[in-house]
Amino acid sequence: MKTTRPISILLAEDHVVVRQGLCALLAADPDFVLAGEAHNGREAVDMAVTLKPDVIVMDIAMPVLNGLEATRQILAANSKAKVLILSAYSDDAYIERMGAAGVAGFLEKQTSAEILSKAIKEVAKGNTFFSPSIAKRMANYPGGPRDRDGILKVDASRLTTREAEVLQLVAEGAANKQIAGLLGISIKTVEKHRQRLMDKLDIRNTAGLTRYAIATGVIESRVQLTLV
Repeated sequence: MKTTRPISILLAEDHVVVRQGLCALLAADPDFVLAGEAHNGREAVDMAVTLKPDVIVMDIAMPVLNGLEATRQILAANSKAKVLILSAYSDDAYIERMGAAGVAGFLEKQTSAEILSKAIKEVAKGNTFFSPSIAKRMANYPGGPRDRDGILKVDASRLTTREAEVLQLVAEGAANKQIAGLLGISIKTVEKHRQRLMDKLDIRNTAGLTRYAIATGVIESRVQLTLV
């Protein structure tokens, strides 16, 4: 007779069809119970704090707050949280940045249901799990330019968590007033963050910030952009 409780999972995925498919897969496994569904990174942060799931299955490219920043905030609030990345993005830079953020595992969305199930169970036990192709690349990683923390360089400047949040919202077309309301800061503070972003990245306008956000995967190019 089975006595262990099911593994509770918070699923953070903005694509409705993908989220529904993943929910169906999880529901079919008696070892899992879906604790909640987050439609963006901001919801994932709030729900992780409230629900305290065993495992958080997180996409990277999500609106409002991307998976990288959401993971950082979740682990800052609870260092014992277990985040498993499931993403279409698996460039070396993404893998290294997510690893540095403290994720317990990283899977590509092309992975099989069997591997996803195994990954969730391993992460829930406190182990790490990377899809075979990613594990192989990490073992044979060729190196490259790194910053002072040893992380692969994506650009010359590291952004703070708040700057990254502002960058994403600017790139998604939010006006300063909207950003201020979403982040709970003043419009003047938003303006300061925008200016710091432009100075750090040597970018002079919002269109440039948007192109940068798309190029570095902060947002997906599918997002409908309104330049302000």
